[in-house]
Amino acid sequence: MAQHNDLGKLGEEMAVEFLQKNGYEILATNWTFQKAEIDIIAQKEKTLAIVEVKTRSTLDFGLPQDFVKPKKIQLLVKAVNEYVISNDLDVEVRFDIIAVHKEGESFVIEHLIDAFYHF
Repeated sequence: MAQHNDLGKLGEEMAVEFLQKNGYEILATNWTFQKAEIDIIAQKEKTLAIVEVKTRSTLDFGLPQDFVKPKKIQLLVKAVNEYVISNDLDVEVRFDIIAVHKEGESFVIEHLIDAFYHF
């Protein structure tokens, strides 16, 4: 696997661990619907958090969260709609980003709650 794929996988694993430590139940990872993939579907109380994980080895080209584009948001909205309907869930849906970047020998994790809204 390419090095950037390894980094992305590591970022997703760190994000899952971070969410679990903060009281979230992980319902699914890498859930796909048509052309969309949701990195993490997590739930805390009556809120379903749809989490996009962005991992970067450096901030030289911008913050990880800056790489979530409108087309990706559109795909996530379609996918989560299908997930909620097919699982017959009665929950509030929120879109989060977990941005992970390397700083020296360690990683910094930032959880952006309600990172974007769909309309």
